[in-house]
Amino acid sequence: MAITQLDQAGLTLITQFEGCVLHPYLDQVGIPTIGIGMTYYPDSSAAVTMQDPPITQQQADDYFIQIAQPYASAVHFATVPVLNQNQFNALFSFCYNIGIAGFKGSTVLKLVNQNITDNTLLQAFLMWDKAGGNVLQALVARRTKEYNVYIS
Repeated sequence: MAITQLDQAGLTLITQFEGCVLHPYLDQVGIPTIGIGMTYYPDSSAAVTMQDPPITQQQADDYFIQIAQPYASAVHFATVPVLNQNQFNALFSFCYNIGIAGFKGSTVLKLVNQNITDNTLLQAFLMWDKAGGNVLQALVARRTKEYNVYIS
């Protein structure tokens, strides 16, 4: 049976890197963000602004569930091999962070679809280690973790 949703380990992976902040804040490149790495609201697609009111933990969880579906679908429908849960979780985390268009055009996806899991795949993950044109150690750590989860 095909995996189509994050499990608890996948949610833990996402929140390990995205965190959960219940008030608007500027991310590492200055984009207003709230909740679990959200830059827009699922009910209106309105962008988060720094003037937005705080949200509750329940709202953050509910928003994430709503926002997650397109990313989960992108991972499910773009991948050729049947993924195990760890592979799905890793690719979801990657897709959620770089966006669906980035994911669909990525070397990571091309290599996954060729069943390549060696250092070549790690290097493809690490191509996505920049924000605002600068290498961020947090992204290096995230990509390395995503790769390690993928191959586990």
